Amino acid sequence: MKLFDPTTPPVARAINLAPRLGDLRGLRVGLVENTKFNSDAILARLGERLAREHGVTVSRMIRKRSASHAVTEEAADALRRISDFVVSGVGD
Repeated sequence: MKLFDPTTPPVARAINLAPRLGDLRGLRVGLVENTKFNSDAILARLGERLAREHGVTVSRMIRKRSASHAVTEEAADALRRISDFVVSGVGD
């Protein structure tokens, strides 16, 4: 009998992270809601908290077609124009 191990070891790879923002005061945040249960409510509360504690303005919340779909190019372009950073989706 031959057994095959379907697992593979992790592969190290370089990733480029976006630079961290310093002070959030005065910045505009865009929110991307992923359609999962309560994600809109959680993101709305997050936006309120960022505004209260860090002086952030919520520029807009958009809704994706589904959790597994990407943001449309049109929506991404709109967020780029009106937001300094974006928070995307939450789990259920």
